[in-house]
Amino acid sequence: MTTINKEEIQKFSDLAEEWWDVKGKFKPLHMFNPIRIEYITEKIKQHFNIVNSNNFLKSLNILDIGCGGGLISEPMARLGGVVTGIDASEKNIKVAKLHAKKNNLKIRYLNKSPEQLDEFEKFDVILNLEIIEHVEDVNLYLDSCYNLLKKNGLMFTATLNRTFTSYIKAIIGAEYILRWLPIGTHEWSKFIKPEELEKLLVARKFKTINTKGLEFNPILRKWKKSDNLSVNYIFSSTKN
Repeated sequence: MTTINKEEIQKFSDLAEEWWDVKGKFKPLHMFNPIRIEYITEKIKQHFNIVNSNNFLKSLNILDIGCGGGLISEPMARLGGVVTGIDASEKNIKVAKLHAKKNNLKIRYLNKSPEQLDEFEKFDVILNLEIIEHVEDVNLYLDSCYNLLKKNGLMFTATLNRTFTSYIKAIIGAEYILRWLPIGTHEWSKFIKPEELEKLLVARKFKTINTKGLEFNPILRKWKKSDNLSVNYIFSSTKN
């Protein structure tokens, strides 16, 4: 059994050289990154009772699954986190390693999927950001996350809702009209409704502590947190 979908991995491997080009194919992720980091750091502080400081993540082991070129791994490392980034694409890991080295950042990058990691209950925080809709076996994926997360650890799952609105905005709009993403980046049928995700998490004894929608404001050209879960949303869950 595997969570690796070879076709999905190939899509991102083909674009690997562009991860750090803010005007390239990953421009939407660069625009999306600040709101994700704001939400994640805010919830980590609340959950672990951390007082703000420059290196406030310094005592935390963080796992970034499907890390790509390191767009989230690097900010987490800069804030002091002990970061492990994993990706099933060897090309992505090469790009991530090179970029971290250039920036003198100590991040452990591995060309692996979560079920291949033998690090039972090692991580304080797991980041599943825009990855669950690309995996082959969602059940195996979440089982693996459960095994890797410490008791009372925090897991973030960001994905896309399977709604008519998400089809119009995330696929027709982002891929075909605005050309923000290469055509075929997403498959609408693989999007997960929040209630479906909640059911999967509850079955594994995760407790959801917060859910937020992430919405793009086309006038300000900025992302914001919202109560609208119809397209992008993020769960923060703890392991009981």
